[in-house]
Amino acid sequence: MRAVIVAAFVAFALTMALTPLAAKLFRRLKAGQPIRTDGPQTHLAKAGTPTMGGVVFIFTTVLAYVCGHLVLMALPERVDGLLLNRPTGFTATGIVLIGLFISCGFVGFIDDWLKIRRKHSGGISGRAKVVGLTIAATIFGIVAVYYTGSIDTDEISETVATPFVSFTRDIEALDITKIGMVVLIVLLVNATANGVNLTDGLDGLATGASMMAFMAFMIIGFWEYRHWCGGAQPADNLCYDVRDPLEIALIAGAAAGAMFGFLWWNTSPAQIFMGDSGSLSLGALIAGLAISSKTILLLPIVGALFVITTASVMIQVTSFKLTGRRVFRMSPIQHHFELAGWSEVTIVVRFWIIAGIGVAIALGFFFADFLRIAG
Repeated sequence: MRAVIVAAFVAFALTMALTPLAAKLFRRLKAGQPIRTDGPQTHLAKAGTPTMGGVVFIFTTVLAYVCGHLVLMALPERVDGLLLNRPTGFTATGIVLIGLFISCGFVGFIDDWLKIRRKHSGGISGRAKVVGLTIAATIFGIVAVYYTGSIDTDEISETVATPFVSFTRDIEALDITKIGMVVLIVLLVNATANGVNLTDGLDGLATGASMMAFMAFMIIGFWEYRHWCGGAQPADNLCYDVRDPLEIALIAGAAAGAMFGFLWWNTSPAQIFMGDSGSLSLGALIAGLAISSKTILLLPIVGALFVITTASVMIQVTSFKLTGRRVFRMSPIQHHFELAGWSEVTIVVRFWIIAGIGVAIALGFFFADFLRIAG
């Protein structure tokens, strides 16, 4: 737990310190966010606000992850006087999650850079964005499903992901094969990355919602670690057959800390936007954490706000194409409430409450399943 706390604190402190410096640098480089002219007119005042803030918290999250491992190597953990047997070096789970995080952030960075260069809200095409995310997700999926080797001191010989769909654990009746799981991973990464991207329309909205999701996976990862099978055959139904649960908690904790620090500068009125480099990387990492912690079916509940936002766009587009009428004044749904007269802060806080409810329900399901087995 000390490593997770250190990683979260380091990410928070570094993000708090580096974000305003990045905002000044991006402002000097004229890396301001172009604003859509067909969006809410109140957003036109935000034109020129520095963007690409995702670059900052991607860097601080990765650095905090490394610092957490330094703590693991320096301070072996004991419980009731017994030395816990757990990996201290970089693990396969950590490598693939960080790789997914950075690669999807790079796709978003290209999009942000083109927007700034063209001084237009349109970056890379939607198709190119999907292709980029799909390539990153496919590499992640293949390594997660097929790789069983060891990295450094990691002696566990099992894969990060399995062919089984999971809820709070693998559901053995839902075996979709390894190829099917890779396909599912690609779909999950694309869906979650785009869900966070669509939610990132108001100051602090996606940042706060993502922070809650990461806190949920930090709790899930640490609970799985304290009831871990340790790479051996499960001795009972209480232990979790997850490859590197402590690594999941460490990365989720670092990401949550980074979001907490970034929120200070991103809340209304935002001094910097995360851009697509931030939103795509966050969504991809959230999906990756669900896959590696074997809580795939919990993902839509943890990310309930992202699901609602995405659904509003799908409903709007479908309705307009079929009937020529719009269900909402504007989509995603947060802009509908803006045009209805709600203040930006009111929308953000109420949507945070929705995100928090989703996280609470997901954690409730997770622990209820454990108590059911224990009872």
